[in-house]
Amino acid sequence: MKQILAYSLLAAAVLAVVPTANAQLLPSAQPQQGNMSVGNGSLDRIVAVVEEDVILQSELDEAINAIVRQYAQNPQQLPPKDVLARQVLDRLILMKLQVQRASDQNIHVSDEEVDQAAANVAQQNKMSLDQLRAAVEQDGYSYAGFRQQLSDQIIAQKLHESVVRDQVTVTDAEVNNLLASPTYKAGEVHLAHIQISTPAEGGANDIAQAQAKAEEAIKAIKGGMDFNAAAIRFSDAPDALDGGDLGWRRLDEVPPAFADAVASLKAGETTPALRGPTGFHILKLVETRAPGRQIVTEYHARQILIKPSEIVTPEQAEKKAQDIYTRVADKHEDFAKIAKDESKDNTTANNGGDMGWFAKDAWGAAIANNIEQLKDNEVSHPIQTDAGWIVLQRLGTRQSDLTDQLQRDQARQAIGNRKADEAYENYLRELRSSSFVDIRVPELKDPDDKQASTAAAQPAQ
Repeated sequence: MKQILAYSLLAAAVLAVVPTANAQLLPSAQPQQGNMSVGNGSLDRIVAVVEEDVILQSELDEAINAIVRQYAQNPQQLPPKDVLARQVLDRLILMKLQVQRASDQNIHVSDEEVDQAAANVAQQNKMSLDQLRAAVEQDGYSYAGFRQQLSDQIIAQKLHESVVRDQVTVTDAEVNNLLASPTYKAGEVHLAHIQISTPAEGGANDIAQAQAKAEEAIKAIKGGMDFNAAAIRFSDAPDALDGGDLGWRRLDEVPPAFADAVASLKAGETTPALRGPTGFHILKLVETRAPGRQIVTEYHARQILIKPSEIVTPEQAEKKAQDIYTRVADKHEDFAKIAKDESKDNTTANNGGDMGWFAKDAWGAAIANNIEQLKDNEVSHPIQTDAGWIVLQRLGTRQSDLTDQLQRDQARQAIGNRKADEAYENYLRELRSSSFVDIRVPELKDPDDKQASTAAAQPAQ
């Protein structure tokens, strides 16, 4: 059960609740023993001050131990202990900064949202919530600490959404330009990456140091080091401890300069060090998927919606819907006329209940679950939905090629995702460079991190 707290599992569970972001969930929960003592009985020391918060040695140790357990079968992939400690500490710092900034912006998470995230973790592991709690506590962790990590991740995601909401817009012209561009590439790629960052206000020396580190990583890979192990050892990206795995992405989501480099690779090959706005990147092409035609079944239907209200009880709404079903199915009264007179759906009532042509899931799960079962011109018994009771009539089906429309939708999403990634990555760099971070343990300071070294010289707050 120790893997119940592995980063990959928790991240997957949280991402089922909220869209993906650059914020990462650390693979540990607070240990049940108090934070003011460690295993040898000595006082717990502060390893870093992050604005008005602190990171304790016990907190760092627990996060490191969780990573070590996660790679128990492949310990050779882990970097030296001092490098691993700096990487884990950096993730702890970054998460605390995001949570603090979110608090400043009055961004909060409800208990219900954390409950849902925990339920998703349990579901991923085919457990009940009670079994999940027992598994967490069996390994010596606090379930409250486990929930706190879920809460922090959701808060960081909300911060991400807040940052990019007003910065990212995609116009029809941008979509048209992307699709018409000779550099546009269809299909999907599974990528891994190594990112060697440069400071937000870095100079020529910083760039040279980053490039040298990137070349060192390439040399190690060419010398036989596994790419995932190289990512753990060299990468500055938040996903470094997961081997730099970016998962599947459409090629149109990859920045054009990088997409060109990836397009020339075969599966398993890596790019040279590519210069980007935030530093140097090394990409590995894991797999590719070719695009295919998107043929879907569409349905034509009409509906009559009866809603409960202040003067219509749920029972009365159900009875009225049943009466309408009888009038239409048994007495063959005009469906369109009844829809205009009785339906409470503002989008279809004036059209005689006509819903037009739609994909199965377009009107929600309740209609999707019933529309397939009906024959053409058949009328359903009343269907209970979140909006009320619906009498549904299927009018026909057709096969539609939605490839072009889906391509436009995907292009729009790809442009938006790319802009959002860039906006939030810049935000995190500025957040880190402008925040007070005092790393108190000399051996945990990254020798290339001038910001940390400068902060350490400042008085503790």
